[in-house]
Amino acid sequence: MIIFEEARETPVIHKTNVLVVGSGPGGLAAAIAAARTGVDVCLVERYGCFGGNITAVGVEGFAWYRHENTVDSEGIGIEFEERAKSMGAAIPEPQSKSHAIDGEAFKYVADKMVCEAGIEAMLHRMCVAPVMEGNTIKGVITESKAGREAILADRIVDASGDADICFRSGAPTTKNPIEEMIGVSVMFSMSGVNKQKFIENVKEDPQTYSDWNSVGWQIKTTGKEDKLFSPYLKKPFDKAKEAGMIPEGLKTIGGTWGAIHDAGDLTYLNLVHLQNLDGTNPSDLTNGEIEGRRQAMMAIEALKSFNPGCEKAKLRNFGMTLGIRDTRKIDAVYNMTANDVAHQGRFEDSIGIFPEFIDGYGTLVLPTTGRYYQIPYRTLLPKKIENLIAAGRITGGDKTSHASTRNMMCCTVTGQAAGVAAALSSSLNKNLDEVPLAELKKSLKNQGVRLS
Repeated sequence: MIIFEEARETPVIHKTNVLVVGSGPGGLAAAIAAARTGVDVCLVERYGCFGGNITAVGVEGFAWYRHENTVDSEGIGIEFEERAKSMGAAIPEPQSKSHAIDGEAFKYVADKMVCEAGIEAMLHRMCVAPVMEGNTIKGVITESKAGREAILADRIVDASGDADICFRSGAPTTKNPIEEMIGVSVMFSMSGVNKQKFIENVKEDPQTYSDWNSVGWQIKTTGKEDKLFSPYLKKPFDKAKEAGMIPEGLKTIGGTWGAIHDAGDLTYLNLVHLQNLDGTNPSDLTNGEIEGRRQAMMAIEALKSFNPGCEKAKLRNFGMTLGIRDTRKIDAVYNMTANDVAHQGRFEDSIGIFPEFIDGYGTLVLPTTGRYYQIPYRTLLPKKIENLIAAGRITGGDKTSHASTRNMMCCTVTGQAAGVAAALSSSLNKNLDEVPLAELKKSLKNQGVRLS
């Protein structure tokens, strides 16, 4: 059955030079970078806070890949981390030379950065359709408590995480079969943990990345990662299965803890991993939210019973939404490859670098030897549609490259480049694929980006 809607008039509530859809690490970086070039920028977000995976999902391990010899990205992503540290919104991360960002406090950090940049902020609006003239995107339609509204822009940055704007505007996209998608996480935190007792247990029985090769997680590494410390939790859940608290056949509980605070908060618990969920299917998302919270409560009871320091713990909070790693990607002018991310790819149109960090599809490679790759501008450009550029985990590439570029710090690299490119494209009145590379690179360097 199909319902035909009547034609309607939609009010245009705002016009801008650059419109960024989605405020995760990629979109937030894009909006700030574009605004810093001097153009007008509007940032649209469906939730009530900026930050995406950091704030709405609760993934606080922003740069957990960083080790002593890591050659890391530079630019706005590092600024997020440093700003969080300076505002008391981060603590040292247990498995790396980085800080875990307090997801709740970063909501305020992001507010400050957006307001300081002079960005037109629009929270609580969901983009539901593009405004098109032929193959040129002119803006978006949003839905909110105010009804349907239109926002027009010279250039649009799709940082939706699922390539919503690219897909709906007619740009070609790809998506893995559901059984091949990276699992979905249900993030949560606990309070009431005895920090001293918890850490003493960790020191007495330290886990490494080799322990990831267990029921539910089968990970291929290069070998150099295997002996490094990992905040991995599995034994309490094995004991809970023996005690009948967790069904024996359930293989989705087990993973890592992220940070423990003096006040007894154990945060960024990445312990529930659901398979066969498509983040673009609302029925899958509904089932995942309900089943994920059910399993998280089982995990908490297991930790209370079998993990020292957690005896009096309780749930502090769930993430506002599921942690999605893998849905649509654009078919870009250039799609990155496994060879690019695993063998130090170099490109004339580099818009940033990212360390040789691969995490997904059963592979884990940590950047411990100084190796890194460059990210080409062309991987941000969707085919067929004018005035549209991609940022974040939707940029073009194969599965192995996605297992690297999907990570939050890399999303800030593509986001910053997308924002600057969109701003230059608008200012120079040139198509996005005609933006002079020299101008783009100069502007990115002025913003502190490392290109080579």
